[in-house]
Amino acid sequence: MTFETLEALADRAALFTALRQDQLAEATDALGEHRWDADLEAGTFTFASTDHPERTLVASPHLIASIAPGPRSLMWSWALPQGDRTGTGGRLRAYGEEHGIPALTEGEVVFPDDTGDDLDTWIAELAHVIAGAAVEITGLSPYYSAPAGGTRAVLLLDAPIDPLTVSAAVPRIPRILSGLALRDPRASVWDLARLAGWRLEWVGDGFTAATITDATGSATFRFDEYARITGIEGSLTGGAPAASA
Repeated sequence: MTFETLEALADRAALFTALRQDQLAEATDALGEHRWDADLEAGTFTFASTDHPERTLVASPHLIASIAPGPRSLMWSWALPQGDRTGTGGRLRAYGEEHGIPALTEGEVVFPDDTGDDLDTWIAELAHVIAGAAVEITGLSPYYSAPAGGTRAVLLLDAPIDPLTVSAAVPRIPRILSGLALRDPRASVWDLARLAGWRLEWVGDGFTAATITDATGSATFRFDEYARITGIEGSLTGGAPAASA
C-alpha cells in the first residue's frame, strides 16, 4: 500500500503519540465547549472557550500535509503554494530521502485504490497515520487534524502543555493501551522512552522486561513471548505505586 511505511512509523510512536494527545485533550477539555482557529501566517493555532472567549490555549502550528478528497491525494506542506513556513515538512522529506521512502519525497501522493466506500473515514484515519509518522520522525507533539474547506490539514503543535513525565504517563497507560492495537508493544515502549527523553534499561534475558526512569519516578514493563505487555509496576514521586496493567 502507498502509506504502508508511514503506518509502521506511526505504529512505533503510537504509545507516545496517544499519551500526548491525551494531554492535549485534557488541556482543551478544561476550556469547556471550545472552538479552534488557525493563522499560519501569524504562526498561531488557538483553542478558545465558547462561553468564555478570553480563556484560550495558544499553540504554534507546523503544517505537515493537506489531504483532499477531490483529487484523492495528499500534498506535503513543502509542496503547497504557501510553502513550508516552519521547515518541519522539509524534515519529513529529508528523512524520506535518507531512508528511501517515496511517500515522503513525492510532493503529491495519490491515494491507493483500496480506500473503501467511506472516503471521509479513510481520510480521517490517514490523517492520524501521517501525524503519527511525523511525531516519530520529528519528535514534535501533540498534533491536530483540522477540517478546512473540504480538505483536512494535519499539523504538529508546540502547545503549552507539560512535558510528558513517567509519573504523568504511567497512570494513564492502562487506559491508553485499551484503545490501541499495537503491532509491537515492546518496541512502542522503547520508542515512548526515546521520544519522551527518559532512560530505558532492559531487565533480564530476552528483553522480557524494561524499566523506564526520569526525575519523577520509574516503572517496569513486563512482556510475554509475543512482546505483549503483561504488567506494569513501579514507584512514582512521593512513593505512590504505579498503575498495574
